[in-house]
Amino acid sequence: MLCSHTVFSLRVMFWFYVILLWLGACEGKTELPKNLNIKAVLVFGDSIVDQGNNNNITTLIKCNFPPYGKDFIDGKPTGRFTNAKTPADLIVEELGIKELMPAYLDPKLQAEDLKTGVSFASGACGYDPQTAVITSVIPLSTQLNYFQEYVGKLKGLVGEKEGNDILHNSLYLVVAGSNDLANTYFTVGLRQKQYDINSYTDLMVDGAADFIQELYKLGARKIGVFGIPPVGCLPFQRTVSGGIFRMCVEEYNEAALLANTKLSAAINDSLSKKLPQSKLVFIDLYDPMLDLIVNPQKYGFEVVEKGCCGTGNIEVLMLCKYGGTCEDDTKYLFWDSYHPTERGYRILVDQMMKKGEDCFVLAQHSQISHQ
Repeated sequence: MLCSHTVFSLRVMFWFYVILLWLGACEGKTELPKNLNIKAVLVFGDSIVDQGNNNNITTLIKCNFPPYGKDFIDGKPTGRFTNAKTPADLIVEELGIKELMPAYLDPKLQAEDLKTGVSFASGACGYDPQTAVITSVIPLSTQLNYFQEYVGKLKGLVGEKEGNDILHNSLYLVVAGSNDLANTYFTVGLRQKQYDINSYTDLMVDGAADFIQELYKLGARKIGVFGIPPVGCLPFQRTVSGGIFRMCVEEYNEAALLANTKLSAAINDSLSKKLPQSKLVFIDLYDPMLDLIVNPQKYGFEVVEKGCCGTGNIEVLMLCKYGGTCEDDTKYLFWDSYHPTERGYRILVDQMMKKGEDCFVLAQHSQISHQ
């Protein structure tokens, strides 16, 4: 068994990997970073990283009530769309920045938290502007406005020079796209009347590219963009569109793969050229999550086709309030019919970490061989 010091070192290696991708995509063409100088983490996107922002707006898309937060500190529901911590919490924990990522709109937000990062994310938003309109949540454009407001508050707190240093050495994460496909296109069907899936994924990627460029204009340089998971395997989609046996909906998964291919190409090619001072990386979620679903025993899961709350087939948000929960949520990949459990999120982060270790070692070896 690895000692705690070794485990910590491996985790640090993962985040070195992310920086290495920004500095050369593991090609050994640039020098290794002298240190891991991430001052803050700033997060944009949807419910995967919404830390409670939706609590403070007028929408039905919120979960600041039990059983959400069942395994959080003191069993408290905070507006996180899971039983405990989200990937945003786990990332700042891995980086050793702080234990929890706060929501920007939290009325109890501490000034000190501005120095180390916040989440602007809003559950149910997407790259398609109509996705947020349908559910009355915070669109990415407004999240950018909140970020501008944040910059003013940060510089008012620490001064112009230190504020710019924090912003320059921050990690910016974007997590969106699932709601565009799972809800706006396939479930609601709003966009199907206007676009085929090829043109709709173009619209999504154009929206993502516009957002990244606006973020860059506002000072972001180190930007990680998460891909779309296999939305056809979400319990809700299995129930609604997976037939009598509740199979994964291949059409939805193929759409996610198509969007990911285009998004990855945009990030690695066109955007990297347009934004020469940026360090951009596409972070795959599809393959790691699909592996959890296809090979659950490998990870200690017993149930991957249902969520833990209610029947697990369709319950999400308010529907989770009345049907109880499963006996042991550590055996479940999904907490509700849309969102993974904290344990599921932890494994996904660990999967990315393990890939990072391999890339780090290769990059380090390549750098040494070129000296």
